[in-house]
Amino acid sequence: MATTVSTRRQFLSLLGLSAVAVSCGTATGATSGKSQTKTLRYQGWAGQVTLPELAEDLGYLEDVKLKWVGNTISGPQDIQSAATGQIDFGGAFNGAVVKLAANKAPIKAVISYYGSDKYAYNGFYVLNDSAIHSARDLIGKKVAMNTLGAHSEAMLDIYLQRGGLSRAETDKVEPLVVPPVNTEQSLRQKQIDVAALGGILRDKALAAGGIRPLFTDYQLLGPFSAGTYVMTDRFLKQNPDTARIFVTAVGRAIEWARSTPREEVIARMTDIVKKRGRDEDTSPLKYWRSFGVAETAGRITGREFQLWIDWLVERGDIKKGQVTLSDLYTNEFNAAGKGGTGPSSPASAATGRS
Repeated sequence: MATTVSTRRQFLSLLGLSAVAVSCGTATGATSGKSQTKTLRYQGWAGQVTLPELAEDLGYLEDVKLKWVGNTISGPQDIQSAATGQIDFGGAFNGAVVKLAANKAPIKAVISYYGSDKYAYNGFYVLNDSAIHSARDLIGKKVAMNTLGAHSEAMLDIYLQRGGLSRAETDKVEPLVVPPVNTEQSLRQKQIDVAALGGILRDKALAAGGIRPLFTDYQLLGPFSAGTYVMTDRFLKQNPDTARIFVTAVGRAIEWARSTPREEVIARMTDIVKKRGRDEDTSPLKYWRSFGVAETAGRITGREFQLWIDWLVERGDIKKGQVTLSDLYTNEFNAAGKGGTGPSSPASAATGRS
């Protein structure tokens, strides 16, 4: 079991890419002249179907093809790989995107791809007989999540803050990394005290029984789009048509999944996993219910980022004015869902301000 540990004072520090590292990598995979790439390299998630994979299977990518280069369990790692040109797009929690942009990475968010609603949310779970019932009970306890410096650690921080813990007390709560597929087992074997679980892995664990939620991100913030896909500025400049096909296709896939009967979506995703032949377990897919994207076709409003800009500034992780909201994202390449939005994202819910 991996046990990478950080304190809150090191929050998101793993995104501290140097400007040199980023600038050296962004040329990789870009094309010159009028020729635009028609192949997009990406990282997947074992046993799951990403929205680009769904879009490709639905035929929405037209003549653009996806090239799988491996799997990841980390949003921050995924967008770092995109920033350095190892892949052509990557996705992560919006707070991680803000932090990476603050480190001068030439990236731009192009579409939301996951979020929280009453069906799709991330929860922090304990065993039924656990003595943990409040934020204060987490002092000295181990909290497992898929990666540090991203969605789960941010939600844990908010929960502890709202629970009234001091900075010194907060630093005594131990976040650590456990691969998602092993998190439930680690909790049941009492190797950890709290497990951050989301999506089909959460529902699979709940179906097995014996665990209860301590809190969820949906309870903390309500419905909101939580993460975006990013591309480098250079890629967007050199491949605008390809980017437009990709982003619009992902937007259409979001709406297809939203409007299609759940059983049909699950059947389609199951077929996708089987066809790629990677010896993956498809049984958890039956628990899929939603991608949780709040806005129509994943269009970005800016609220999804301002929330985390304000919070990171308040914490001292970035300086005020270090990130300009308008430079973080664009809807230019999203032709899907124009003229409508879904449920609103919370305004300043992370810090509890109205």
